[in-house]
Amino acid sequence: MDELDRTLGARINLYYDLRRGTTSPAPLLIALHGYGANKRQMMREAQLMAPENFAIVSLQGFHQHMKEPRETGGPLRFGFGWLTNFHPEESVELHHEALRDLIQTLVDEGVADQMRMFLMGFSQSCALNYRFAFTHPQYLQGVIGICGGIPGDWETSPMYQPAEVDVFHLSGTRDEFYPPEKVKDYERQLQTRSRSVLFKSYDAAHEIVPEMRPDVVQWLTKIADEH
Repeated sequence: MDELDRTLGARINLYYDLRRGTTSPAPLLIALHGYGANKRQMMREAQLMAPENFAIVSLQGFHQHMKEPRETGGPLRFGFGWLTNFHPEESVELHHEALRDLIQTLVDEGVADQMRMFLMGFSQSCALNYRFAFTHPQYLQGVIGICGGIPGDWETSPMYQPAEVDVFHLSGTRDEFYPPEKVKDYERQLQTRSRSVLFKSYDAAHEIVPEMRPDVVQWLTKIADEH
């Protein structure tokens, strides 16, 4: 008799880059890239969107895949993602566990101020970050979502809790994956559980554009100083 889908527990290394803040501990911005990108790409973006005094961490996704040269304009390299269709609940839990461990590590090392934690995600990581923020509201002060979605079960799952968490959601008017019609109700939906929501649209496709960066810096500065 065949026995299918048996499992073995395995340990993997998760990689991240760190830029320390100007004080210890410092406010912390955790930045997560989108599908097919990597931690170095997201660190470059995060450095343009974080206030100068912030510490920054760019965490790399745990699902690795090969990228063809034609996708990158250069030699063959790897891309990373956060979620697959095969047992997605396991990817969600791994994402949550990684963030909890990362936050605790940086607090214990004196790098991060546990009262001023911010989580930013682009594209695929956006909805995952909202899942984390409203499942574990004790960890974060604010969440930034760029060109991404909210959890599909946002209005039906009992997992998500009202939280003292501020949200800044940025969308593109030309985004082919999250067009205005799809995201038009996000502000209202996020307001049902958040302390505050800022929703702003930009003349952008599925991308981070220069106009977004000073807005994120200003928002982070304001929220970090308010609470």
